[in-house]
Amino acid sequence: MKIVGIVGSMRKSGNTLRLMEEAIKPFAQKAEVDIIELNQLDFSGCIGCEGCSKTYRCVLKDDLAPIYALLDQADGFILASPTYFYNITSKMKAFIERLYPYQIFDDENRHIWTSVFESKRIKYGITISICEQEDEKDMGFTSKAMSMPLEGLGVRVVENVKVLNLFGREEADQDQVALKSCRDAGEKLLNTLLLLQRIRSIQ
Repeated sequence: MKIVGIVGSMRKSGNTLRLMEEAIKPFAQKAEVDIIELNQLDFSGCIGCEGCSKTYRCVLKDDLAPIYALLDQADGFILASPTYFYNITSKMKAFIERLYPYQIFDDENRHIWTSVFESKRIKYGITISICEQEDEKDMGFTSKAMSMPLEGLGVRVVENVKVLNLFGREEADQDQVALKSCRDAGEKLLNTLLLLQRIRSIQ
């Protein structure tokens, strides 16, 4: 079992990473986990060149290029981002744009489409959204900006965690409710994948 966690925070070792670490705890000794901190990578968003339309591979050669192999092999994804002006961070947005090679359109009718993921085997995921305000409406589009693209690629999102009233450094360590919510989401993702393994073993 392989899990890839994508951290969209612009801060190094901030609350978003801390919540990601909590979400992957259930996978200890049970899965191979790779955590990617996007703020450590130098890459751009999609440039709309359509170079991926035939090979289903992004033509850009930057720090994101080697990450595609991890995404290909993953059974599950965890995407986590703080809220920047009612939305995900620019790094997370750029990363999601670069998932475009996985979405495949019919040559004659672009209303017909599927994904590379769906052509192989279904993947599962969870999202974690963080907001400094107390009202969920102030989170804006953050949660859906991660879950909808995943679902569009055929990923079944089993949980969308929304953490409010979190901003200062290391505040996540004091928020036991948030930590538990992330652990529980990770546990749900793990159990979903274990159930899938069980079904495959008897087919």
